[in-house]
Amino acid sequence: CFVCGQRGAAITCRETGCGRSFHLPCAARGQCITQYFGQYRSFCWEHSPEQAVEVAPEEGTNCIICMNRVEGRRSYSTMVCPACKHAWFHRACLQHHAIHTGVRCFCCPHCKNEYKFHMEMLTMGIRIPRRPLTWENTSAFTASTGRHGRCNASECLCPRGREQAEAEGPWELLLCHSCAAEGTHRRCSSLGPSTASWECDGC
Repeated sequence: CFVCGQRGAAITCRETGCGRSFHLPCAARGQCITQYFGQYRSFCWEHSPEQAVEVAPEEGTNCIICMNRVEGRRSYSTMVCPACKHAWFHRACLQHHAIHTGVRCFCCPHCKNEYKFHMEMLTMGIRIPRRPLTWENTSAFTASTGRHGRCNASECLCPRGREQAEAEGPWELLLCHSCAAEGTHRRCSSLGPSTASWECDGC
C-alpha cells in the first residue's frame, strides 16, 4: 500500500501505467477516490477526478453542514455544489450527509438540486447508500433494520445496563433526533421528563 507501506493492498489505481495500490481503509488518508457505481473504479491522489466547476470560496466561507471554515480552494477535502456553485462542504461532512439521507433524498442542502449534484458526488467518490433515511420511524423500516436499543452516553448510570429501556422515567431511551443511530437514557444525559428530543454529539 503506497499510503501505509503494508502488504495486502487489493485496490489498484485505474489509470493506465500507474502502479499505485492501496487498502480501502487507507484511501481517505492517501486522498484516493473510489467510485461506488458502475465498474467501481479507484484512483490514487495523482489521477483522481477533480470538480470541473471553476469557482473558489470567498474568504471566511463555512461548510454548510458543520458550519466550520473550509479551505480557500477546491481540494480533495473541500467540495462545492456544481449546480448553485455557492454551497461548500468538507468531504467528510458530505459523506456523513449521504450516509444518513440515502439515495432517495440526497441533494444539495442549499439549492436542493438532485440530479447534477448526485452525479457529481458519485464521480467524486461519495458513497450514497440505497436505503431509507436513518431517522425514518416507519414500522417497515424498523422491522427491516431494527431500532437502535442501547445507551451511548460516555457513562451509563442505569443499574441494569446500557440495553435497559423503559417506556418512561429516568431509564427511558431517547434516540438522536437527527440520525437515530445513538441513544441515551434520560438520566445519563441529565434530560428532564419534559425534554422531547435529544441530539448526539456527532449531530
